[in-house]
Amino acid sequence: MDVFAGKTSPADYEKSWLALKQKYQGVSAPVARTEDDFDPGAKYHVASSAQYVMYFLARIYQFQFHAALCKAAGYVGPLDQCSIHDNKAAGAKLMAMLAMGGSRPWPDAMEAVGAGRKATPVRCWSTSPAPLVLKEQNKGSSADGSG
Repeated sequence: MDVFAGKTSPADYEKSWLALKQKYQGVSAPVARTEDDFDPGAKYHVASSAQYVMYFLARIYQFQFHAALCKAAGYVGPLDQCSIHDNKAAGAKLMAMLAMGGSRPWPDAMEAVGAGRKATPVRCWSTSPAPLVLKEQNKGSSADGSG
């Protein structure tokens, strides 16, 4: 964002990119990088100005679709343990949504599977221990936001 706002000079693109990767992803470059390198340009999404927020929203919608299909299947329990495989009711809702193709707006698709018309966060892990394990594993590292 600072690049588009003119706050980051071209000479600092690589340094700024590496700082953002460290801050938000908790990763560093595997080898030393200099300002002669231009890692962000290798990412299609950066070069084409694609918005990463679409990936964030897609993940929310993915779990919302999954939760609705699990409900249609009659499943009760943690979503990470739900499978709609071979379930006729969930399959019918999924087929109704897929039949729309790209001809209808996404709220119509969400409504077709029973997920409502608005994005709502879904607890994807419910009772799964995964978040606890990851939190403990990342304790004290930059990945937990404290380092």
